[in-house]
Amino acid sequence: MSVVASADVVIVGSGVAGALVADRLVRRGVSVVVLEAGPPVDRDRAVEIFRAASAKVPESPYPSTAYAPRPSVLDIGLPGTGYFVQEGPIAFGSTYERVVGGTTWHWLGSTPRLLPSDFRMKTQFGVGRDWPLTYADLEPFYVQAEKEMGVAGNGREDQGSPRSAGFPMPEVPISFLDKVIDRAARTIGLKVLSTPQARNTETYNDRHHCVGNSNCIPICPIGAKYDAMIHLDRAVNNGARLISNAVVREVLLRADGTARGVRFRRPNGSDDEVLGRAVVMAANAIETPKILLMSNGGKGVANRSGQVGQNLMDHPIALSYGLSAQNQPVYGQRGPLSTAGIESPRQSAARGTRSAFRVEIGNEGWRFPIGDPTFEFTQGPFPALREGGAALAAKWEDHVAHEIRFASLTEQLPDRANTITPAFDLVDDIGIPRPRITFSIDPYTQAGFDDAQALHQRLFVALRARDTTHVPFAFGAGHIMGTTIIGTDPSTSVADGFGRSHDIRNLWIVGSSVFPTCGTANPTLTLAALALRTEVALRAALPGLPAAA
Repeated sequence: MSVVASADVVIVGSGVAGALVADRLVRRGVSVVVLEAGPPVDRDRAVEIFRAASAKVPESPYPSTAYAPRPSVLDIGLPGTGYFVQEGPIAFGSTYERVVGGTTWHWLGSTPRLLPSDFRMKTQFGVGRDWPLTYADLEPFYVQAEKEMGVAGNGREDQGSPRSAGFPMPEVPISFLDKVIDRAARTIGLKVLSTPQARNTETYNDRHHCVGNSNCIPICPIGAKYDAMIHLDRAVNNGARLISNAVVREVLLRADGTARGVRFRRPNGSDDEVLGRAVVMAANAIETPKILLMSNGGKGVANRSGQVGQNLMDHPIALSYGLSAQNQPVYGQRGPLSTAGIESPRQSAARGTRSAFRVEIGNEGWRFPIGDPTFEFTQGPFPALREGGAALAAKWEDHVAHEIRFASLTEQLPDRANTITPAFDLVDDIGIPRPRITFSIDPYTQAGFDDAQALHQRLFVALRARDTTHVPFAFGAGHIMGTTIIGTDPSTSVADGFGRSHDIRNLWIVGSSVFPTCGTANPTLTLAALALRTEVALRAALPGLPAAA
């Protein structure tokens, strides 16, 4: 084992949070090493893998590796299979990538902000926790994050989150389907609003505008959707060092309890170290707590509160789908996978007793619940059509043009019983513990789930929809949050409001693992804004930190 690099700051994880911090630091003269468990991704090759895949799931363009395995929706809930060690009582349904650039390779791109009330759940509604910062504290960093990522949005619409600046780009036009649903929604007192999204509507940061390939999940073939490679490549070009295929397994401590770097394992099973004046954990809300709990001989670090790996949250999705009226085709399968939603349920006055939610309208027909049309008609619920021919063509024309999908993201409260811990008894191919997960959905979230499906039904009635289905269980949203929450009290939180560990003064945590509560907004914009805020605090603290040694 040897020391292969040293720097002012060592960043574990190359997703959006780690990439943003690396980019900002190196542009200000700070030396940086970024470690990523998995390999780089070649976009063109990934697109070809996706095209050839029989199951076009979020992970399909990015094959798992033996040394950095990742979860897949294809094995979620199947006992004894996959990367997660699921301990129940229900399966945790969200997944992520372990590749250079992280899960922004397969994210949808939606970037709504949290609401001001989301930061004050305990004070305003008597449930959950308050954040150690306010919406006003984060708002300037929301503006910066939107500019860095390139967010397109409609600044004329009031979505409940006050803005001090407009969007960098005009909104992605809402779809014909969105307009049909909006007309029906207004008859029952609801309104469809465009969804802010990190997707170019014009040339921005030398990237092409969206041309509507309609496979944002799992990959944008032309890079019109933001991914972390934008900032990671820029950081490397400005002097940051990236070490890929480096599975971090431990945060190393000095005798005085400060962090001196990290130890990582290579695909061949050998271990090496990278030293730094500060360590930034930017993996995700599964891998970050797992590394912290594996450290110090398995006794863990930064865990005086006992809450590292606890309070795991998602946005459990209430999913419903159906067909529009026979005389009203809606013509999905065009443009981004979602361009609009219904936002008013996010501000429910009943949040003290039941989850709020936001309704996402899907432009991709039944691809989410059933599969892409090729699968739907050749392997799905229409076996008589498998031989193709005129019957398949007629069904395709009729069915696909009428498909409607609603997905409501429900709010989950932090619960210490929802945990991720290292499975020291169940390791991967290079001897690293897999994540052991215990997870459940509380009555608060279930009540919001039920409300969401009731609203979906009201919309279906207003649309005169047919062949409607309400999926009876929750889907994972891919929004993995909690597990290293921030707060003011070191006995009940892992880090302070800037992501600085209460226990280790030169250890910072960025990403959605720091969320004390999750609100109803897709988390990427918020975690990006928090990362930019953390970078300012980290850079200010650097002169007082010990040298890398």
